[in-house]
Amino acid sequence: MQTASTNICERMGRSQELSEFKRGTVIGCHLCNKFIHEISLLLNIPRSTVSSIISKWKQLGATATQPRSGKAC
Repeated sequence: MQTASTNICERMGRSQELSEFKRGTVIGCHLCNKFIHEISLLLNIPRSTVSSIISKWKQLGATATQPRSGKAC
């Protein structure tokens, strides 16, 4: 018999980062006046991810991943 915590860990997978190309594709679609839900359906990405990519692009002007906090190797 498995414990409840084991079942939760098996069901919940870690998400992968989107590639630079896919983020650029999202921005390209946005610049072509596509709606967020259209981009989401076209690229098979959740709407929240698409809106997050677009808002970060508007703030920072780039789609590259930003460094995370923590110990540098």
